[in-house]
Amino acid sequence: MKYLDQSILDLLKKGGFVLYARHGEATVGRDQPYLNFQDCYTQRNLSEVGRREAIYFGQMLRYLQIPISSQIVASPFCRTIETVQLAFPYANVQIDPFGYEIFKLGGNIPIVEKTNILSNLQSMLERKPPQGMNQVIIAHSFPEGVGLGKISNMGMVIVKPKGPGKGYEIVKKLTLKDLAPLDSSSS
Repeated sequence: MKYLDQSILDLLKKGGFVLYARHGEATVGRDQPYLNFQDCYTQRNLSEVGRREAIYFGQMLRYLQIPISSQIVASPFCRTIETVQLAFPYANVQIDPFGYEIFKLGGNIPIVEKTNILSNLQSMLERKPPQGMNQVIIAHSFPEGVGLGKISNMGMVIVKPKGPGKGYEIVKKLTLKDLAPLDSSSS
């Protein structure tokens, strides 16, 4: 995957996808055992690189003219909310507490809880966005082989929802670099 190929871009321009992205690089601070979503000092936050990644991500989706719903879903962490605000300054941020559940998959949780979270994830990814739009979700990576798997900083998984109870398909996983426009100067 060196770039976003034209066939994928054409599909995205028609809408109907969930664009699940991980937040930008977060290296500032630590997630405290008793983190408080209203207190960013109790959690990891975006680094300067992470802020630039978030801005670039939003710029690239606009440059590529990918239609996105004006309501962007974010996990309740400061790093995901800030990512949305930097990437989509005019968007309406919908904070979804389920992002915390996804985050918990990286920890040591009972198998019953893990199964429940993955079932809820499936329901979320089966929902089709508004006609002609793509739904952006900014949240967290997953452990290897779980959910959508490992996602790089500001990486994105293109998901095709098949409708409630019908599952979803992972169309493509992209890194932030994959969104870069092709170099048109071929000599």
